[in-house]
Amino acid sequence: MSQQFDVVVIGGGPGGYVAAIRAAQLGFSTACVDAFKNPEGKPSLGGTCLNVGCIPSKALLQSSENFHAVQHDFAKHGISVENAKIDVAAMLKRKEDIITKNAGGIAFLFKKNKVANVHGLASLKGREGEKWVIEVSDNGAVVDTLEATHVIIATGSSPRQLPGLPVDNVTVLDNAGALALTEVPKRLGVIGAGVIGLEMGSVWKRLGAEVTILEAMPTFLAAADQQIAKEAFKTLTRDTGLDIQLGVKIGAIENKGASVSVAYELNGEAKTVEFDKLIVSIGRVPNTAGLNGEAVGLQMDERGFVVVDEHCHTNLPNMWAIGDVVRGPMLAHKASEEGVAVAERIAGQKPHVDFGVIPWVIYTSPEIAWVGKTEEQLKAEGVEYKKGTSGFAANGRALGLGQAQGTVKILACAKTDRILGLHMIGPMVSELVTEGVVSMEFKAASEDLARIVHAHPSLAEVIHEAALAADKRALHG
Repeated sequence: MSQQFDVVVIGGGPGGYVAAIRAAQLGFSTACVDAFKNPEGKPSLGGTCLNVGCIPSKALLQSSENFHAVQHDFAKHGISVENAKIDVAAMLKRKEDIITKNAGGIAFLFKKNKVANVHGLASLKGREGEKWVIEVSDNGAVVDTLEATHVIIATGSSPRQLPGLPVDNVTVLDNAGALALTEVPKRLGVIGAGVIGLEMGSVWKRLGAEVTILEAMPTFLAAADQQIAKEAFKTLTRDTGLDIQLGVKIGAIENKGASVSVAYELNGEAKTVEFDKLIVSIGRVPNTAGLNGEAVGLQMDERGFVVVDEHCHTNLPNMWAIGDVVRGPMLAHKASEEGVAVAERIAGQKPHVDFGVIPWVIYTSPEIAWVGKTEEQLKAEGVEYKKGTSGFAANGRALGLGQAQGTVKILACAKTDRILGLHMIGPMVSELVTEGVVSMEFKAASEDLARIVHAHPSLAEVIHEAALAADKRALHG
């Protein structure tokens, strides 16, 4: 006998679990099917983000930054620490405890909101009348059959692999393996200078590894504003000590078991380097394995993404898709907002998600964050703009923190003064970027930010100063 639901969400990541909770809040009988298992083989909600992505990487980044501060920064505060050591096992246990707590929190929210929590791999079996039939299997055996009026596909993404180089998460690592190293490797290689490569490279460099990052693109952080990207490159190579090589053409890679040999070409010169561990972080691909979408006529594009319209509706009746498995940025917060929007559309509401005002963050030290258009995009689009910049070097709060590096840059329309972009590198800019998000959502002008009172001393004063600078009336610059 099939279980009957108004809404079944496939995937329990930040898009799926939020969609399920919102659907239940709106009065729909809702189930969420998720197949993820933790290293102990137990179900663990939260998807890649919580289990092997955003959350555990932030835990390790904080641990590594604390260790680095003990060694290099505490003495400036008059604090002496001798023979500081890192206990990698304890660090990993803390990370796992955070994951367990958060995953348990989602399970609690499901129970509180009366969302049926179904563990297993969901497969679309077709349509019977007005209902979609979904088969759920675990370890190859069918464990449940569900029927739903609406289906929300939120299956996320998987790491892209290099052809001919299987990830074993022993010597050749993806994001999951990079988060689970049981000791600090002496020589760590990273292929890809994106978010994962930079964050994981930073973690293990601060813990003592020699880190080399090989990036095929000739431009560092091509998606970011290049003024900020250039400052980030200088800081991460000079201060953090990452060896970042751009414009690399990767050749043969050999996994020797105890090490990995990587041949590559740089500026026409052939090179070969040996690493103890190699992280492959060359992007992610939509995760539709086992979904059986082709069999029910679900439209997918040439790259494997589920095709949706601006409302996240697929080509099939009452079937929706959100998050990494559809177009748009592969960001957890984008997935969550799409999940909420779809649940509300099913209820007849008219929500809106503005892709132009989605923040991006890289949690290196210093952090990098931005929202809106870059200066390069505005030039390419022929938009007349003005800009204001300010640095953290003279900011009292930043100096007190011992993190007085970085820049804030505001871009505004030359004619209307409306804010078009906010770009920054510096301490806690992952939090500060929200000031730009809110301002842009409310169609604020740079003058609005310039005339808002900012607390003193605070890091946010640098945004205030950049807004003043956009009107050529900076007070401290």
